[in-house]
Amino acid sequence: MNDLHVIVGAGQIGAPLAQRLTARGLRVRTIRRTAGPNAVSADVRDPEAAARAMEGAAVVYNVATPRYHKWTEELLPMTRGLVAGARSAGARVVALDNLYMYGAAGVMREDTPIAPCSKKGHLRAEAATVLLDSGATLLRASDFVGPGATMAAMFGDRFWQRLFAGKSVEAYGDPSLPHTYSFTPDVSAALELLGTTSGLSSRVWHLPSLPAEPSQTWIERFARAVDRSPRITPIAPFMLTLAGLFIPEAGEVREMLYQWRAPFILDGSAFAAKFGFAPTAMDRVVAETIAWARGQYERRAA
Repeated sequence: MNDLHVIVGAGQIGAPLAQRLTARGLRVRTIRRTAGPNAVSADVRDPEAAARAMEGAAVVYNVATPRYHKWTEELLPMTRGLVAGARSAGARVVALDNLYMYGAAGVMREDTPIAPCSKKGHLRAEAATVLLDSGATLLRASDFVGPGATMAAMFGDRFWQRLFAGKSVEAYGDPSLPHTYSFTPDVSAALELLGTTSGLSSRVWHLPSLPAEPSQTWIERFARAVDRSPRITPIAPFMLTLAGLFIPEAGEVREMLYQWRAPFILDGSAFAAKFGFAPTAMDRVVAETIAWARGQYERRAA
């Protein structure tokens, strides 16, 4: 039996996914653009390079994404190269996806119409078509919260740095509206489940997540846990445009603000029913996130 599982991407989801698969006794190979510990170097935009790096794989997980301002030039070449490489290796693909292709849908289920309202949404829709046409299994999750989520839109580096420093924290759109957040350990656990379950192909699944709550509720919950009472500052679109002059990724957030201007709710009930999968309980989400954030940010703030 071929027990080699290859992970493309070694970041906030790739690393914990590798740990989960290794704990199951599977052989794991990680691919990243630059060589690193326990990783091989390959640019999956090159199908031949991807095929060499994936040689011998039973399953290939795609958890890589280009830098936000590089999506137009890199997302589709990465997707096509990965699909070609996996096909050459005879491997099944399990890919992590997001919700951009649904546009301003409100409640999103697997059968929600594809109706992107942003350039990144159109790119994600096209990439998903390439993956599904190849027989891949897709897992769609919402904005990340939890250990390792350093680049999350709301609860990433900047949020924790400002919270521990006692500064106001920033919120996109209207923080009083319900918004689904996906706990990072649940994301890697669901990918592990999809990658180790046979008979799955050309199917989209949504990650079960905790009931959608206002972003403000999440902010206040985390603040209480670290004995802070921050002021919440809404981020104006022009601020993102200005920041984009110095930080290209920041400028790319502006077109995605629609996600925080209306309810943004992910329905993962189909996955939960199929696999008996339940999202991590809130008290554990908070405890694990705070333990990680203290280690990452509290000392620096002090």
